[in-house]
Amino acid sequence: MLPALATSAPIAAAAAAEHVPLATVFVSEVMGTAMLCLLGCGVVANALLPAAKGAGGGPVMIHWGWGIAVFAGVYVAFQSGGHINPAVTLAMLANGATEFAAGVPVTLGTTLVYISGQLLGATLGAICVWLAYKKQFDEDADPALKLAVFSTDPEVRNPAWNAVTEAIGTFVLVFVILQFAHTPSGLGPLAVALLVVGIGASLGGPTGYAINPARDLGPRIAHAILPIPGKGDSNWRYAWVPVVGPILGGLAAGLLATIY
Repeated sequence: MLPALATSAPIAAAAAAEHVPLATVFVSEVMGTAMLCLLGCGVVANALLPAAKGAGGGPVMIHWGWGIAVFAGVYVAFQSGGHINPAVTLAMLANGATEFAAGVPVTLGTTLVYISGQLLGATLGAICVWLAYKKQFDEDADPALKLAVFSTDPEVRNPAWNAVTEAIGTFVLVFVILQFAHTPSGLGPLAVALLVVGIGASLGGPTGYAINPARDLGPRIAHAILPIPGKGDSNWRYAWVPVVGPILGGLAAGLLATIY
């Protein structure tokens, strides 16, 4: 379920006001992606865990929860440009950007700083969800529901086609985000949030729409290491799909945007 997130012109402009130290970039992406996964995985926990008050909330509740999670995450990560998604970072590289933020050149080293911050933040955000719903996780529940709080899983398992779905969803996310820079509306992160809700409603059915490698991998790591009663395995056989699919979709969007 999502999501993830992204750069907007107003956020990028705010970050461009002064030179951004690389340490600040790392902390910004950690905090923004942690907020993304805290609120995003949190809405899934509320909707799926039987002992939660929002149990049975359904996909519409989850889509909007993830959209608001993206909205909050992008704002929190304003100092780094609000990527909170490796697919966005890699798309900017493919798009020929020279800087990720003011004074932060696009290099292999800075790219790894962004992605490592996003992965750490996603893991920490998911751990915070477990802390918030500790007593609900302690109750008896289908292990698949407990795993679904943290990571995605397809309705019809076919890894190759599941990866295609993730690539298409991430392409839409990143390509539209890159077009926001050409049509400033003042909506900023709100536009990205609404886009995520739309992607969830339109393309989220087959796989639960990770559309963000960190959003799925970080919480999956959290699921693997946390002492959750009756949690089952972390489904590592599928874990490559919500990583590879979004990366391919993001790169394709970045490349196409250079000629569109």
